Amino acid sequence: MAESAERSLLAIAWTARAALIGAIGFGLAAGFLVIVQATLLARIIDRAIFHAADLPALAPAIAALVGLFVLRAALSWAGEVVGFEAAAHVKSTLRQRLAVHLLALGPVHAVQEQSGDLATTLLDGVEALEPYIARYLPQMALLAMVPLAIFAAVVPLDWPSGLVLLGSGPLIPFFMVLVGARAGAINQRQWRQLLMMGGHFLDAVQGLTTLKLFGAARAEIDLVGRIADAYRRTTMEGLRVAFLTSAVLEFFASLAIALVAVLLGARLLHGGIDFYPALLVLLLVPEFFLPLRGFAAHYHARMSALAAAQRIFALLDLPLPLTAGSRPPPAPPLALSCQGLVLAYGMGAPVLRGLTCDIPAGRVTALVGPSGAGKSSFAAALLGFLVPHAGELRVNGIPLAEIDRTAWWQSLAYVPQRPRLFAGSIAANLRLARPAATMAALRRAAAAAGALDFIESLPRGFESELGDGGAGLSGGQIQRLALARAFLKDAPLLILDEASAHLDLETEAELAAAIAALAVGRTAVVIAHRLATVERADQILVIDRGRLVEAGTHAALLAKGGVYAGMLAARRDMACAT
Repeated sequence: MAESAERSLLAIAWTARAALIGAIGFGLAAGFLVIVQATLLARIIDRAIFHAADLPALAPAIAALVGLFVLRAALSWAGEVVGFEAAAHVKSTLRQRLAVHLLALGPVHAVQEQSGDLATTLLDGVEALEPYIARYLPQMALLAMVPLAIFAAVVPLDWPSGLVLLGSGPLIPFFMVLVGARAGAINQRQWRQLLMMGGHFLDAVQGLTTLKLFGAARAEIDLVGRIADAYRRTTMEGLRVAFLTSAVLEFFASLAIALVAVLLGARLLHGGIDFYPALLVLLLVPEFFLPLRGFAAHYHARMSALAAAQRIFALLDLPLPLTAGSRPPPAPPLALSCQGLVLAYGMGAPVLRGLTCDIPAGRVTALVGPSGAGKSSFAAALLGFLVPHAGELRVNGIPLAEIDRTAWWQSLAYVPQRPRLFAGSIAANLRLARPAATMAALRRAAAAAGALDFIESLPRGFESELGDGGAGLSGGQIQRLALARAFLKDAPLLILDEASAHLDLETEAELAAAIAALAVGRTAVVIAHRLATVERADQILVIDRGRLVEAGTHAALLAKGGVYAGMLAARRDMACAT
């Protein structure tokens, strides 16, 4: 799993190859300058001590050395900047791909996921990839090239020191492989706990009213606290592994440097080596271990990135349920029909079982039935969010599966039972239907939906800011804004999914009048919980247990005395009882 995630991560990192190659190139140039810098410094010290060179004689070499210091610092800085540009490109690409993929999966999949989990993956998960792209990958190139170049420079100067480097250098990558499995397991557990904590915290915030009313707020706080404490312990465990690993690696590196220094010192005392090569080797040996130390420092960043990448690419690998059609929608008016329609969620039992019906163009068709009968699932199929398991939907005789989804969504207006308003102005929320709409168009749509009066009563009118989900407005006002959005879109097909549910009778009657006005001249599908809202429909389809059991007008179904008449009588008895 981790190997697959890393392959996918490397593939997407390659999309920023220009910046990534630049970061590696700058790092390699800075690494190779170390050899030149050490050679020049050793030469200056040797000439000053053993050849009595004065300052004017050494000035050009000293100036060159200072220039090398500045150039190396500039190359290191440029490598960091370009590396972070590569990481920024990868993060932007991944977030865009995730957003597009989640939108393509549609709301049917979204309701199966925890919102906090998805938000954490899109934000913290993608962010965790930055050290891997910006530092770890360039460091791997340095690890492969710079120590080899330094080793090649040391061996001709002093082969015993080369043997020490040859024996100690591979210990660091070998040790990292040994601890890699342990560190990877810790990071996987840490990431799962972070997703769980994000999901529970968001659920607690969104359900705060319910938790307070049921006295469960303290229990939820304790649960989030326990998850956070488990995350803290896992994080500390990972840090302990990282610090212990670094300590051991520093020990090996320091031991190798000390061994080289002792060998050189002993041989200098006995005349076994000259001062200049001994000093040059002593300057180069710490630089030999610098890329290895960098590799160890960023190895745990790799583990964290892979833990996040597994979740990211698991989302991206989810198969898209929508078949991609390419035909444009037919010209209005739109007539809908379905033949033997079977709908199911995942591997569950069908919610619609062989539904066959016609929805005439330019008329209002109401769908009624008990809760769970399949009415909302039928609306999801009309919207293109739920692909039929069998049968098909047709629009003016064209299979819906062959129609381009984006173009189809432009042909319809949808008002759900719980409309979604976003944090922002009322005007911005209405312009979701038509981004270029003028203020005059907004006013006409709001007036048609019965929302203009309450909008203009607000201090800033259409520029009044709403909270997330329409916080600050009543349920009726939110529904009116949703209807205003539908008026503004002016689409030939209107789908209303229990748009007047949970409202008081007076508000329901007002909204029913607005809906009737909106449906004029359009093909309208009205899914209703309260039967009073469908009496004026041109056609009523009665669905029970996923099957069409009755069809006709309100008067015809009442005269028939079947399921619809029984439902209406039961509703009236319930109203009288209350």
